[in-house]
Amino acid sequence: MPKKVLLFTDLGIDDAFALIYAFFRKEEVQILGIVADYGNVSRVDVIRNINYIKFIMGQEKVPVFLGASVPLTGISVQYFPEVHGKVGLGPIIPPEIPYPVFPFNDIYQIIDANIEDLSIINLGRLSSLATAFVLNLEKMRNVKEYICMGGAFFVPGNVTAVAEANFYSDPYAANLVLQHAKNLTLIPLNVTQYALVTPEMVQTIHRFHQNTKDPAGLIIKPMLDYYYNFYSKSNPGIKGSPMHDFMTIWYLLNPNFVSLTKIPIKVIPDRGEGFGQSIADLRFTTNPEYKIHSVAVHFNYEAFKKSIMDTLLIWR
Repeated sequence: MPKKVLLFTDLGIDDAFALIYAFFRKEEVQILGIVADYGNVSRVDVIRNINYIKFIMGQEKVPVFLGASVPLTGISVQYFPEVHGKVGLGPIIPPEIPYPVFPFNDIYQIIDANIEDLSIINLGRLSSLATAFVLNLEKMRNVKEYICMGGAFFVPGNVTAVAEANFYSDPYAANLVLQHAKNLTLIPLNVTQYALVTPEMVQTIHRFHQNTKDPAGLIIKPMLDYYYNFYSKSNPGIKGSPMHDFMTIWYLLNPNFVSLTKIPIKVIPDRGEGFGQSIADLRFTTNPEYKIHSVAVHFNYEAFKKSIMDTLLIWR
């Protein structure tokens, strides 16, 4: 049976890659719904991007829900066009496709119907996911599992010296989810910064889909070329594009290739240099501010590359 997923996303380039990969693996993962959040770009652009990818992948029936447009902190939202492009897909400006968008509260219908075997995967900011806990705490506590990309433990952040973008953009929401989610796995920057899709991999995928004329395969190259152009300037010498948010979906389908450790963690919500920093207490004290969750610490990169190529080099 395919794994059932409710996806929360602020759909930028690595999120788009994750969604395309998941749709290519539709026999193994079933996307039951997608919550559109602010983050890499505005919520309006995120909805536009999701609908475009649904269209080119032939997945028009997957429902989209209206997620958060601002963080729980009340701080003004900062977008990242230099990383993800004007609307989130690099140089691609997708057409407006008028698929319906449903109220946020409707996600509970999916949760009720699938709660014992549902994986909730959060690719971006945690504002919408935290709101789901606020609105129905007991129901959310009974979801089978959560997989979230977020945090940076004992490595530099990618927004500040200590903070990763998803946690930094709404540490209130991150802490709320850490406090109340059961069976939560975090995929932090420690791991995702090494999840590189190289230009050679991108070129091979593009060359293959030039023959298939598959638009899903053909949009990968312009998106990842744009992404790599940013990272090659910000991190000189980097060998490829780090697929941060993609690693959540990849972990779901390839858990045997990821090493986890259980540690007490929290996020700093106080304004200052530590704002949004994720902290692991390796003393394992009983401080109630820290909650023990599974954190990814290592993955098999060769298996990662093979999985991507085996998945995307197929005729749909």
